[in-house]
Amino acid sequence: MTAGRTAFRAALRAQAAEPPHLVTVTGASLPAWAWHLAAALHDLLPADVADDWAARLHTLLTGQSPTRGLYAVHRWQAGTVLPLPARTSHARDTAAVTALADLHTSAARGTPTGQDAWLTALTPVLLRLHDAAYDRASAYAQSHTAARDFALANGFSATEADAYAHEYARLSSGANARAFAESHAQALGEALALAHAYAYATDSCEAYTETFPSAQVRAVVRAVAGTAATGTTSPSTVRLADGLLTALRPVGRRDRGSTADHGC
Repeated sequence: MTAGRTAFRAALRAQAAEPPHLVTVTGASLPAWAWHLAAALHDLLPADVADDWAARLHTLLTGQSPTRGLYAVHRWQAGTVLPLPARTSHARDTAAVTALADLHTSAARGTPTGQDAWLTALTPVLLRLHDAAYDRASAYAQSHTAARDFALANGFSATEADAYAHEYARLSSGANARAFAESHAQALGEALALAHAYAYATDSCEAYTETFPSAQVRAVVRAVAGTAATGTTSPSTVRLADGLLTALRPVGRRDRGSTADHGC
């Protein structure tokens, strides 16, 4: 077990494309989407907790069969992921987040939802997510510096140049944030949102893997942290990681002893 856990942790650290072989109680393999999420979360977690989390994940995965279909995804989205952006100052339309969370809750309970309904619910939330993930702080600072230099070069006093720069930065960063979100929304409307809707409507693990779940969890972390700066960590990462463990664990079970019906 120790050797297997060490190899598992090493693969997470290396961001390996596939997990090392896991010997589960039923011999079932780990779904690709779960590995991609695990690798991204391990990379985002603070160093002092990442390996302990990896050990708990390994114990959980080797002690049970993978949960059926996208059951764990729906539990994780409804119980952990969506409540995070709903609490941020950027997520002004909490009704849209709640509507999507309700669909995930229903899906986890076994109530199917059609692709069109999923698409309708997903689109505004994904738009809000990318709006919130925009790196406003860096954009504001860059705009302010450029505008202040321009004003000083054109005869403004230092006080006037600073005031001008702040106003310019406020206007430009807001416009850029909207453009950033809208450009992603256009792509998402034809690709990612539709891919998610299809995956959820069909309960397909393969289709969900093709939505790039690791990229989405990174966007959530940036959105909640309020910055897109590389290498940042936030308490939300720990919550997302622990929430994934909870979602992967069948209801009423601990880390070992699960007998879920079948995996993907």
